[in-house]
Amino acid sequence: MTAPKHDPVVRAFRDTLGMFPTGVTVITARAPSGEPIGLTVSSFNSVSLTPPLVVWSLSGHLPSVPIFENAGVYAINVLAEDQRDLSQRFARRSDDKFAGLDFTEGVDGVPLLPGCSAWFQCRQYARHPGGDHVVFIGEVLRFERDTAKRPLVFQGGAYRRLTDD
Repeated sequence: MTAPKHDPVVRAFRDTLGMFPTGVTVITARAPSGEPIGLTVSSFNSVSLTPPLVVWSLSGHLPSVPIFENAGVYAINVLAEDQRDLSQRFARRSDDKFAGLDFTEGVDGVPLLPGCSAWFQCRQYARHPGGDHVVFIGEVLRFERDTAKRPLVFQGGAYRRLTDD
């Protein structure tokens, strides 16, 4: 049995996890119809260098879960610090999150968002149930970074900026 979301222990656990700073990504793919889909995800990390594997997770109750489960490829777009608007756009429910957005296409037409600090184009490697989430492991096929762009960071329920010391 799992605790309901409004359970104070669940809330405290989530708030405590929020103390760990994370990058902000938008995971993109193509639906079976060919339309681009995407959503904001902060649960992204590396798994292995050889082979190159990354991991991310998605709440199991979201309607896009079956699309990502069946996507052969997807992209992890690491947002730059000036892309809060994209983070918020892809975090909201919307019929067309890509409306008016100029994006390019990667492997098998996977959408790549402009202006990001990094991109990982992945093939579905594995997926596993993880409590109330689905855990996706992707094999990185291509990657790119823009060292002039600092990543967008989220911590303690707010966006943060990295600074040099």
